[in-house]
Amino acid sequence: MSFTRTIEDFKCERCGAEVKGTGYTNHCPKCLWSKHVDVEPGDRAATCAGLMEPVAVAQKKGEWVIEQRCTKCGFTRNQSAQKEDNLEVIIELSRGKS
Repeated sequence: MSFTRTIEDFKCERCGAEVKGTGYTNHCPKCLWSKHVDVEPGDRAATCAGLMEPVAVAQKKGEWVIEQRCTKCGFTRNQSAQKEDNLEVIIELSRGKS
């Protein structure tokens, strides 16, 4: 799998938050939702464009990992949580709530 760093600011289509991209930003830090835009990380080659819902979190090697599922096609992907992410939402997901 190759990675293409793409620096993009965006407005979250779920909660409306304005997000400043770093090139590694792959979800909204406020609500943890994203958009199904990549086939390989950063390539923007997916044609689905459905919203990716955070459905679960797990800890791996001491870091939070967010599982997201596309609400349009069902595709799933794991994303590493970032320090800017809303810890309250992560905790709710860890309890099985969203």
